[in-house]
Amino acid sequence: MRLQSISNSGSTTPHSGSEAESDSFSPNPVPDSPDYSSSLSDELLLRVFSTIPDAKQHISNSLVCKRWSLLCGKLIQSIRLLEWEFLESGRLSFRFPNLIDINIVPASINFERNSSILLSNKLFEVHLNPDVLESDGFFVRKDEILDSKTIVRGVRVLAEGCRNLRKIALMNVSEEGLSFLADECELLQEMELHYCGDMALRGISKFRNLQILKLIGRLNGVYDSVVSDIGMTMLAQGCRRLVKLELVGCEGSYDGIKAIGMCCQMLEELTICSHRMEVGWLSGLSYCGNLKTLRIESCKCIDENPGPDEYLGSCTMLEELHLRRCQMRGKEGVRALFLICRSIRKLVVEDCWGLDNSMFAAATVFRSIRSLSLEGCSLLTTDGLESIVLFWKDLDRLKVISCNNIKDSEITPELSTLFSVLKELKWRPDSKSLLSASLEGTGIGQKGGRSLRRK
Repeated sequence: MRLQSISNSGSTTPHSGSEAESDSFSPNPVPDSPDYSSSLSDELLLRVFSTIPDAKQHISNSLVCKRWSLLCGKLIQSIRLLEWEFLESGRLSFRFPNLIDINIVPASINFERNSSILLSNKLFEVHLNPDVLESDGFFVRKDEILDSKTIVRGVRVLAEGCRNLRKIALMNVSEEGLSFLADECELLQEMELHYCGDMALRGISKFRNLQILKLIGRLNGVYDSVVSDIGMTMLAQGCRRLVKLELVGCEGSYDGIKAIGMCCQMLEELTICSHRMEVGWLSGLSYCGNLKTLRIESCKCIDENPGPDEYLGSCTMLEELHLRRCQMRGKEGVRALFLICRSIRKLVVEDCWGLDNSMFAAATVFRSIRSLSLEGCSLLTTDGLESIVLFWKDLDRLKVISCNNIKDSEITPELSTLFSVLKELKWRPDSKSLLSASLEGTGIGQKGGRSLRRK
C-alpha cells in the first residue's frame, strides 16, 4: 500500500538522483491510494487479522502504520525477549498488551548480538561473547548475568503492564521480584526459573495458581547456582497446587523429596534431570502419593546407596517410568528405583549406558507392564529381552530401536508368538534388521494376527 506519492508530497526536499531518474520514466505519477482500512473499526480489523493462520504475518502487518502496529500487537501472545531495554522502558507492555507467555532469559545476559557463537540446548539458548574460552569452566560468567536489582526493575514493569501472564521464564530473580510478580499476575500458572538459589524461593509461596514449575539450579557447563533441601522445602510449602515439577541440576536429599511429596499432594508428573542428590534420596519418592509419571534424565548415578528395601516404599499410583541418557551401572540404585515404581504400566528406556541383561532382569518386579520402549540399549541381548517380555502377561505394545545386540536371527518361536498378539510392534534393533519391513501386510503385530512360527 502506497500511503503517499513522492511527486505530490509537496515536500521542499530535493529529490535524490535515483528518485529523479525513477520519475523520468513514469510520465503519469501514481496518485495517492486511498486507505480503505481507515473506514473499518478497530474491532473489525482485529477480527480480520485474527483469521491469519501464520502468526509471523502479524509482524509484517505491524510495519504498515502505527494503527496496524498497535492492533497486531494485541494478537501476539508469546514472545522471547532479546533486548532488556525494550522491557525496562515500558515499550514491551505497550506494544504487546495481551501477552500470556514471555521468556526474558536471553535478555538477562549481556552478550554481543552479532556474535557467531550460539549455545543452544532444549533448556537454554544464548549468543556467547568471543572470550568464552577464557571463562572459569562455565560458558556464562556471573558478571555477564544481569544483577538481581536490575531484574527486579524489569519484572515490576512487566507485571504492571501484562497482568494476564500465564507463563514466564526468569533468570537470577530474587524473592522481591517473585513476590511482586505474584501480587500483580494472579493468573500465572507456569514458571521456569534459571540461576535461582534457595533464598529466592521464599517468594514463590504467593503464587496461588502455579501448576507447572521448572527449577534449574545448575546447567552443566553454562552456569551454576545452588538449590538444596532448603529451597525444595520452601517450594513444597508454597506451591501446594503443583501438578508438574521439573528439577534440573538441583542438590538435595531424602528430606527435600519427602517435603515435596507430602506438601504437593496434587503432583502428577515429576522430572529429575542431572541431579546432585545425596544418597538415599530415592526413598522420598514414596511420599508422592498421586504421582503418575516419573522421568529421570541425564543422571550420572541413580542412587549409590538407596538403603534397605523395607524403607523404600512404593508409588502406588505411578503409571509411567521414563529413563533417558542415564548411567545405569549401579545395580543397587536401578533395582531400588524399579522396586519403588513396581506398579507402572509403561516403561521407556532411551540411550541409557550400562543396561545389560543382569540390570534389565530387575524389571521382573513390574507385574502390570503393558507398554515397553527400548532405544539405544546396545548391551541388551535377545535372550535378556525375551526373558523379561515373556514374563509380562499383559504386554501389548513393544518398541525396540537401535539395540544392536538384539538380532532377528535369534528370535525364538515363543518371542514370535508374542509378536503376533501385540497391538503395536515397532521392531528396528539395528540397521540390518529386516523383520519390520517383512511384517508389513502380514497381520503380525496386530491383535489376532499371524505369528512367526518355526516349522
